[in-house]
Amino acid sequence: MIRFMARKAPSVLFVLLASSVVAFALPRLAPGDVAVSLAGTDPSAANVAAIRKELGLDRSPVVQYWDWISGLFHGDLGQSYRLHRSVASLIGDRLESTVELAVFATLLVLVMGTALGVLAGSTKRRWTRAGLDLGNSLLVAIPAFLTGLALILIFGVYHRWLPVSGEVSLLENPSIGIQYLTLPAFALALSPSGIVARLLQTEMTKVRNEDYVDLALAKGTSSRQITLRHVLRNSFGTAVVAIGLEIGTLLAGAVIIESIFNRNGLGQLAVSSVQTRDFTVLQVLILGVVFVAVICQIVTEMVLATLDPRIRLGAQT
Repeated sequence: MIRFMARKAPSVLFVLLASSVVAFALPRLAPGDVAVSLAGTDPSAANVAAIRKELGLDRSPVVQYWDWISGLFHGDLGQSYRLHRSVASLIGDRLESTVELAVFATLLVLVMGTALGVLAGSTKRRWTRAGLDLGNSLLVAIPAFLTGLALILIFGVYHRWLPVSGEVSLLENPSIGIQYLTLPAFALALSPSGIVARLLQTEMTKVRNEDYVDLALAKGTSSRQITLRHVLRNSFGTAVVAIGLEIGTLLAGAVIIESIFNRNGLGQLAVSSVQTRDFTVLQVLILGVVFVAVICQIVTEMVLATLDPRIRLGAQT
């Protein structure tokens, strides 16, 4: 484990450093001047200059970047230009909502993607396989915002089975919170589930052509045992990798889904930061998403190494 982390550390640091540069520069490439927008209607040049000096925007970008990175290493995420609150407190107020949505959606991707992939990869009925292929393709093709709107119309407007706006914390009231979480989590999870299902189906089809599967068939092993013991066991690593890679998609999709379902999470904070040109908030959110994606990738590799001894042995040599 220590050797694995030591080997990963340089690449992780490089990715985070490069991402911090992008996170710092990207919001500042947008047109307009945040000092002018903060100064109000018809501001004077002196007023704008005073605001730029107060916020530190009159310094060179290199100095601003260095101050930001130095602050991160000391636990200071910065101060919001608009709300005059620390970025850490703004993120802390909304973190629970996004974590609940991301975790629930990830669990749905694991369950639905695996189930659909196993069904498509194990069925021998031609029309059933064709129907599952079509369904998985549709899941992949339909964007999350359209799925979210469809779920709102079906389950919220027409049938009124589930709430379509707002949220209740799972920690405060689990039974009500899960109702508010169900539709946005499904909207976020359906497309990644289709991707996981297709990759798992492809891997299962590939494994079925291996010699050890033919040997098991020759020994009289039942089709169900072959699927569970040999095919699925040696294919599940693909699903794990796919889910790990889809974490970034889930986090990006949360921005849209939280807006559609009016959830007060980090996605809503990111949207409002873009609209108000709140650089300090936006750059931390961008870097945070990259950091979470990198950590999830490392965890995925560790889980994959646990599931497949060949990978673990390869890492030790």
